[in-house]
Amino acid sequence: MKQIVQYFSTGETQIVDAPDPAVGPNDVLIRTSTSLISAGTERMLVDFGKASLLQKARKQPERVADVLNKVKTDGLMTTVDAVRSKLGQPIPLGYSNVGVVIDVGSRVTQFAVGDRVVSNGPHADVVRVSQTLCAPIPSNVSNDTAAFVVIGSIGLQGIRLAQPTLGEAIVVTGAGLVGLLTIQLLIAQGCRVLAIDFDQNKLDIAKGYGAEICNPSNGEDPIGAGMAFSRGRGVDAVIITASTESTDPVTQAAQMSRKRGRIVLVGVTGLNLNRSDFYEKELSFQVSCSYGPGRYDPEYEEKGNDYPAAFVRWTEGRNFEAILDMMERRAVSTDELISSRFSFENAVNAYDRLTSDKSSLGMLLDYPPTAEDRVCRTIPLKTIDKYSSGAAVVGFIGAGNYASRILIPAFQKAGAKLDTIVSSGGLSGSISGTKAGFAKASSDVDEMLTNDAINVVAIATRHDSHADLTVKALNAGKHVFVEKPLGLTRTEVSAVEEAYAQNHSNGGNNHLMVGYNRRFAPQILKMKSLLEQVNEPKSFLMVMNAGAIPAEHWTQDPDVGGGRIIGEACHFIDLMRFLADSPIVSSQGRTMGKNHAMGVTTDKASITLGFEDGSFGTIMYLANGAASFPKERIEVFAAGRTLQLDNFRSLKAFGWPGFSKMNLARQNKGQEHCPKAFLTAIANGSSAIPVEQIFEVARVTVDVANSLRDQ
Repeated sequence: MKQIVQYFSTGETQIVDAPDPAVGPNDVLIRTSTSLISAGTERMLVDFGKASLLQKARKQPERVADVLNKVKTDGLMTTVDAVRSKLGQPIPLGYSNVGVVIDVGSRVTQFAVGDRVVSNGPHADVVRVSQTLCAPIPSNVSNDTAAFVVIGSIGLQGIRLAQPTLGEAIVVTGAGLVGLLTIQLLIAQGCRVLAIDFDQNKLDIAKGYGAEICNPSNGEDPIGAGMAFSRGRGVDAVIITASTESTDPVTQAAQMSRKRGRIVLVGVTGLNLNRSDFYEKELSFQVSCSYGPGRYDPEYEEKGNDYPAAFVRWTEGRNFEAILDMMERRAVSTDELISSRFSFENAVNAYDRLTSDKSSLGMLLDYPPTAEDRVCRTIPLKTIDKYSSGAAVVGFIGAGNYASRILIPAFQKAGAKLDTIVSSGGLSGSISGTKAGFAKASSDVDEMLTNDAINVVAIATRHDSHADLTVKALNAGKHVFVEKPLGLTRTEVSAVEEAYAQNHSNGGNNHLMVGYNRRFAPQILKMKSLLEQVNEPKSFLMVMNAGAIPAEHWTQDPDVGGGRIIGEACHFIDLMRFLADSPIVSSQGRTMGKNHAMGVTTDKASITLGFEDGSFGTIMYLANGAASFPKERIEVFAAGRTLQLDNFRSLKAFGWPGFSKMNLARQNKGQEHCPKAFLTAIANGSSAIPVEQIFEVARVTVDVANSLRDQ
């Protein structure tokens, strides 16, 4: 497939080749016919990308604070690398898509192959969306008209929040695409509408729909116009669809409203509110969230779980249907909203027009009538000569931020040959694969596993897939490097253990490695060498100042991420096992007590481990600390001596003869050394991490996480 992306670092817009996405159980795969460039949202994104680094910082001051905290804790160079990586990740553009269904997931019941649908899919000739984010298009609604459905739904959600009634006087500030569609919907509902904008051409369109108009650029006073329009009573509601840094739209809305009037912000404006404007009239003010209930809810948007209509009448998908119904009855017109159209192949020219012509409204992209030649699960990225005998040839599954920024470069630096990178959506794999020099990008795991040239598989996907993919890779005869965790349950860990044992019982010698990189950090290796001089039990205190993650984040989901103990604290369980150099014989956990102030308590916990040699240690995994405090601190007490490591940068020793400190210029958590040790072990027939320890740590981690959930 081909897809339009924009690079935040430069603002450059490109069309990239990528494998077509894999279809999940709740997904619909669509071949695009038409898509609409949003003159408001997409122009704002492109303008932001083209802004200088200083301008970007001024527009996102909260991000600047995060960066400064990271500098304090992780160091300047580590922070610079992270910022550059973030800015270097392109984002897909577009969210108004029309096309024909070409495949559906196993749980999809509302759509079938051949259906013509509208969705919030991006600008790509093949898109994948959840079934809850699609709506069937009536036969008498054209593709051009249907392309405006998602934009119309944004306005419709604002209307639903404003709750207008028949005959009310409503002001719409901002007569762009969203505003003009909002005006039509309000008029269809029996409201009187006043449109305010600085562009006379847009106001003329609004007037053609039956709205009264006000143009401040001609010297007209919006407040006076609003009062006259409302016959001196004050308007009943104001829906702001404008995009501006000025606070004028909100201030004017308050001053032209009647007592207990309603103001709904759909667009983006300054929000320096005057309390007296709202206090004296008891005005209500609400910000509308995109196109309706379900937005940003992973249960709805990713898992395809719809809300019961009896309790949530209007969702994202049902708002799409409502707009289509209006279009079917000709209550909403879009012909006059089309400013220009481009072929999909010339989309870059369309974005040039978007940024140069601020008066543009709807810009349509037309796609080739057939795209069978583009629908392909695996695409070549570059030609690679035949691999030399004995080379480590790697297939990567997963192309997220950690894989692309840390893991892939580490494998590359260790001398691995990069053959195929697989990502479910296709796009991220293509972009990361091109940057790293992979031979192919794919969305087909099974095809990659049957490639005889690949002898090493690295897995860096969401946690719930780790165990299954590891088993498949082992059964395919591959060496496997899997990012932590190994599995989310005892059953999953046992399945991997059985697959590993079966491989070896059948004469295989495949290596299994989990990405416990901390044990390979240079300062940890120094601590290990010092502790080997001690012949008595040791005491450990490890603090992970993990930082808060929302309860709805996928890592917090027990079925997907497994929770943060399984997903992250496993690092320190393995690290303590490594430094103690003794089997774990006991584990206990205590989480913060359940309370109404916190949605998640299991990421604020202590874990105490006992070891066969008498050593013990406590891991404090805390998500409620200050961001400016070091992320990770390790202290070891043994034989009247102490070691203290702060954030993998500063190691201090107390009471150790001949050694006092080991400081690094930049943070080093062993992320480069970990894959190198794995590949070296494969070449030498040795073991980077004893497999018995891998399974031991995995089981202990699962047991601790389960005990914390049960408290």
